[in-house]
Amino acid sequence: MTPTAQGTSLLVVITDLDSGGTERQLLAVLPKLRQRGLDIGICVLTHAGTMAQQFTAAGISVHEPVGAAWLGRLPSRLARPLLHLASALTLLRLLYRRRPEILHFILPPAYLVGGLASLAAPPGIRMMSRRSLNLYQRRYPLLARLEHWLHRRMQAIIGNAQAVLADLRAEGVPAARLHLIRNGIDVSRFAGVDRAVVRAGLGIGGDALVLIVVANLIPYKGHADLLAALAQVQDRLPRDWQLLCVGHDTGRIGPALQQRALRDGIAGHLHWLGSRDDVPQLLAAADVALLCSHEEGFPNAILEAMSAGLPVIATRVGGSAEAVLDGETGILVPPREPRLLGDAIAALAGDAARRSAYGRAGRRRVEREFALERAVDAYDKLYRDLLARHRPMPAK
Repeated sequence: MTPTAQGTSLLVVITDLDSGGTERQLLAVLPKLRQRGLDIGICVLTHAGTMAQQFTAAGISVHEPVGAAWLGRLPSRLARPLLHLASALTLLRLLYRRRPEILHFILPPAYLVGGLASLAAPPGIRMMSRRSLNLYQRRYPLLARLEHWLHRRMQAIIGNAQAVLADLRAEGVPAARLHLIRNGIDVSRFAGVDRAVVRAGLGIGGDALVLIVVANLIPYKGHADLLAALAQVQDRLPRDWQLLCVGHDTGRIGPALQQRALRDGIAGHLHWLGSRDDVPQLLAAADVALLCSHEEGFPNAILEAMSAGLPVIATRVGGSAEAVLDGETGILVPPREPRLLGDAIAALAGDAARRSAYGRAGRRRVEREFALERAVDAYDKLYRDLLARHRPMPAK
């Protein structure tokens, strides 16, 4: 692959760099693009976030709004509009100072605030990545119309799943501007982990059946469905089963979930681990990975589980069905159906050979279809193609 032209400048605009699937994917991809010659900066619109230091250590500058810490101490009704204004001004200052050739917006909030602000900046290549379905637009119809208006001012729009591209096509994005770039995984990160050592550190025995769900605690991630499913089938599970719940309590639903688990008599089997940076090690300790979301774009958590050689039980939403092959690398179930989810968990719990076969097939699928270098090549090619055309297309 021919490297990107030396000196090409890219500015990524995102809400923050707190730990999440999108942020972890950027941390995997951007340093490799920098090695290919891109001068990369990130503009965050709220605060730097817990992962910012990892980006700066990789040579990627991170810029946050002036006064972000002070604004964060204000009541939210005051802080939000002031922070949006500070974000827009910070971005404009960067655009005039750095004059990046490519401006890449990640996720809807950054697209709305940053996209609008960028229209007052020097011309350049503008692009956006959507990593979720557009269900959120139903709650905010005016903002949805604004997004559709901004689409016409982008030179490229990226989706990470066919389901996401279908939404964008329905929003009027021409096929010539649409690009599919699926998430990429560095499979080597999931090799060489001592399963027994990790289990011992968690206080889990070697013979236990260990389930794992890696997802921030947000209602749409379906943790409540999972607890209901486990409560229904606990008498069909081995005596010693454990569930590792990995993820930040973003939606502040942790206490309610823990109370529910206590009420249903399964609390003693659950480990609430919070946000962790040792996900490959935790996956190595598990036997089955779960993702019970009501909606998804293309979840990295599934690819990470498959990279670790785990069978995956996931809900058939968004791009999950593009990653998990039902009956080959795992089991797909409808969302919001705890009974069917529980049946799938019980089926794999009692069939070690099936778990092993699904896990091996899943790892092969990631190596073949979702390798990190494949994603890096796709971004590199798209950036180079846009640079070759260079001039932004006029707004219609």
